Amino acid sequence: MVKQQQTLKKAASLAGIGLHTGNAVTMTLKPAPANSGIRFKRADLDGQPEVEALIENVVDTTRGTTLGKGNLRVHTIEHVMSALAGCGVDNAVVELDANEPPVGDGSSRPCVQMIHDAGLAPQDAQREVVQPAQPIWVSSGGGMMVVLPSDRLQVSCTISFQADGIEAQYLSLAIDRETYEEQIAPCRTFCPYRDCEQLLKAGLLKGGSLETGSIIQGGAVLIKGGLRFPDEFVRHKILDVVGDLALFGRPLAAHIVAVKPGHAINCDLVRQLTLALPKPAPPTAAATAAVAAITSAAHMDVYSLFKVLPHRYPFMLVDRVIKMEGNHITAIKNVTINEPFFQGHFPSHPVMPGVLQVEAMAQAAGILMLRQGDNAGKLAYFMSADKVKFRKPVVPGDQLIIEAELTRARKTVGRAKCVCKVGEDIVSEAELMFLING
Repeated sequence: MVKQQQTLKKAASLAGIGLHTGNAVTMTLKPAPANSGIRFKRADLDGQPEVEALIENVVDTTRGTTLGKGNLRVHTIEHVMSALAGCGVDNAVVELDANEPPVGDGSSRPCVQMIHDAGLAPQDAQREVVQPAQPIWVSSGGGMMVVLPSDRLQVSCTISFQADGIEAQYLSLAIDRETYEEQIAPCRTFCPYRDCEQLLKAGLLKGGSLETGSIIQGGAVLIKGGLRFPDEFVRHKILDVVGDLALFGRPLAAHIVAVKPGHAINCDLVRQLTLALPKPAPPTAAATAAVAAITSAAHMDVYSLFKVLPHRYPFMLVDRVIKMEGNHITAIKNVTINEPFFQGHFPSHPVMPGVLQVEAMAQAAGILMLRQGDNAGKLAYFMSADKVKFRKPVVPGDQLIIEAELTRARKTVGRAKCVCKVGEDIVSEAELMFLING
């Protein structure tokens, strides 16, 4: 079950204060490359360190989910993660100038609005949705979490706060973007009154107020403007479950049954998922070398080209890449009298065959296509050539300068506009199409 990964079209920012720290903070959501996942960046620290939003980096689940790496900490990340997952964002950088995202109104709706402001951009990489085949469960402190096989993400949640006069609430929803944004994202956090004093003594809830969440006391609910849903509490618990599940690092198609969920047991479930479900197969050594060769340099010598192109003598028709930037590439092919094709192609008046010039263009354009998304390590198959023109002969001693520009790069199909030059003169040109496979 796959589809395209998504990131943000542009950056979007939100200023406010953290729920537990009370620190003033500006949060900026930024686009990120395919397959990079969600990363939190502390722009206020030396070196602007980052931490990946993965379960192995969770260091605390006291009244929120905290990520850490070394001395770096980012507190209460669940609402941001929930919004990104609910809106289908696979890759993004969450940049903060303090140690906790802004609480907003206590829901994930402000973050969803940021995603709307930024817009979504599809990426040329597959989105793997993991489908557990067997039930997985955890239990702790009277709570229970169960994963059941399903063809979509569904959360069925039950909560009970009888000691605070609130009857049990139950809700089951299939989570897609529309359902999430309309029925889950607006739902605000809440806290029993009896817990508030303890949290404040523990140095938490410094940014809390009746504008950022509900206080429950004796069956009464205190919040500015009243509840947005009669069962807003269970809906907010589903919001938290979606956010903590996102720490698995890959989207899930599963039915999650949650009884009295909380951040600790949510994260325990994700740890069990991580242990029980197979991780993506590690890339082969050849694919790893291809990724390194093609993504890290603007220049490529023949040894780097061997790691990317499958061609070998006598069909390796690119000697060196001298420039590679964005959707443009410039490569060279040195044409010598020792070329094997000159033995049969006009040996008394040697001329480089036009079809080999087109092949040289295709190889250069293929290198560009293999640089897109997660294509590195795959193969580019030449499919068609349009508007092919040969203007001047290419003879021994010439240096063929090959220039290609990607005009389309969608999933597995690419188009490129190419020219070959000798000096400043165009000797051939073509518009090529090719297929990525592997």
